[in-house]
Amino acid sequence: MSPPPGRIVRATASAVLIVLTCILVPVALLTVWVHDLVLDTDRYVSTVSPLATDPAIQDAAVNRISKAADVRVDGNKAAAELAGWLHSQGLPPRATAAVRGLGPQIDSAANSAVTKIATRIVHSDAFATVWTNANRRAHNAVVHALTGQGRGAVGVSDGTVTLDVGTAVDQLKQQLVAAGLSPAAKIPDVNKQLVLFQSDQLAKMRKGAHALDVIGNWFPVLVVLIGAAGVFLARRRRRALARTALGAAFACLVVAIVLVVARHYYLDHLPHQVQSKSAAAAVFDTLLHFLRVSLRTAIVLGVVIALGAYLIGPGRLPMAIRSTSERTADSAATWAYAHEVRTGKVGVWAQTYRRWIALAALLIVALVFALWNHPTALTIVLLCLVLLAVLALLALLAAGGRATQAAERTPPPQPHDAS
Repeated sequence: MSPPPGRIVRATASAVLIVLTCILVPVALLTVWVHDLVLDTDRYVSTVSPLATDPAIQDAAVNRISKAADVRVDGNKAAAELAGWLHSQGLPPRATAAVRGLGPQIDSAANSAVTKIATRIVHSDAFATVWTNANRRAHNAVVHALTGQGRGAVGVSDGTVTLDVGTAVDQLKQQLVAAGLSPAAKIPDVNKQLVLFQSDQLAKMRKGAHALDVIGNWFPVLVVLIGAAGVFLARRRRRALARTALGAAFACLVVAIVLVVARHYYLDHLPHQVQSKSAAAAVFDTLLHFLRVSLRTAIVLGVVIALGAYLIGPGRLPMAIRSTSERTADSAATWAYAHEVRTGKVGVWAQTYRRWIALAALLIVALVFALWNHPTALTIVLLCLVLLAVLALLALLAAGGRATQAAERTPPPQPHDAS
C-alpha cells in the first residue's frame, strides 16, 4: 500500500529543509564573522592590535620603514674626502690608501644605523600605538577590503590592502638626524605603504559582503528556524535531528578544510606587492581566527547533538548504557538508605518529575549556550560536563526517592511471640 500524498509532501519538505539547513549553517557563521568582526571597529581593533608585536609583522615593518627612509650615504666619496684631508695633514700614503678603502664600510655602517633605529621604533610602544590608531582611524582594514570604501592609514586599491607607515618613517628620520646621520634629513617623500594583503578576488566579494552585512545576526536565527521546521516535519524526529546535526557539522568541516587549502594557495601565490610572506600569513590567520573557531565550535556542537539524540534512542547500546546507569544509581541509593543517608521528599519529588527536570536542565544549558558571547568548542565541553553532572545528580536523587518509596511500602517486621 502506497503512503498517502500528505505524508510524501511532508517527508519531502522535511528533507529539503534539513539539507538547506546543513548548507546554510557555515554561511550563517560567515555572516556572523562579517557582521561581528569585519564590520565592528572595536572588535576588529582588539583583534589586530596584537599583530603590532608579531615578529613577522615587526620584521616586515622594519624592512619597509628602512627602505622608505632611503638614507643614501656616498661612502666612497666620504672616505676619499677624509683620506685627502688626512694626507694633507701628513698621513703616510699607505695609511691614506687604507682610509680611502673604507667606503663600503661607511655605507654598511649607515645602513646598520638605519636598521637599528627602525628596529627600536618598531619594537617600542610607539609603533604599537601607531598600528592601533591607524587601524581604528580607518574603521577597519577588512571593511575596506570588502567594500573599497573608507579613508585613513589603511586603504584598499585594486584588491591590495596597505598600511601607511609614514608616521614611523618620520620618527626614524628624526632619530637618525639626532644620532648625527645628517643625510637622513634629506629623506624624500617616497611611497611609505606596507602591503598587508592582496587578492584579485576582493572586488568580487564586495557585493556579498554588503548583503551579509544587511542580514546581520538575523540570518543564524533564520537557519535555526529552518532546521527546527525540518525536524518537526520529519516522521522520525530524533533521527532527523541527528542527521541535521551531523550534516551541518560535515558542511562546517568542508568549509574549514577549504580555508586551510585557501591559506596555502594564497601564501604560495603571493604577488610581488606583498613584502613578507610571514607577515601575510600572520594577517590572514588573525583575521580568520574567529571564523575558524566558530567552524570548530559548530562541528563539535553538531557531533554532541547527534550523540545526544542517539543516546536517548531505542538502540541496544543506548538502552544498555541507560540501564547500567540506573542500576548503579539504585545500588548507590540502596546503600545510602541503609546507612541513614536519605533524600526524603526531595528524592520522591525528583523521581516524580524527573523528565520535566531533565528537560528544564537541557533548556537552561541550551539558553546559556545561545547567550554565550562567541562560544568555543571548550564552552560546549564545559556545558556538557555541567549537564551530565546535573543529570547524574538527578538520577541519584530519583533513585533515592525510589528507595524511600520502596521502604515505605514494605511493612515493618512483626515481633515474634515468645510463648
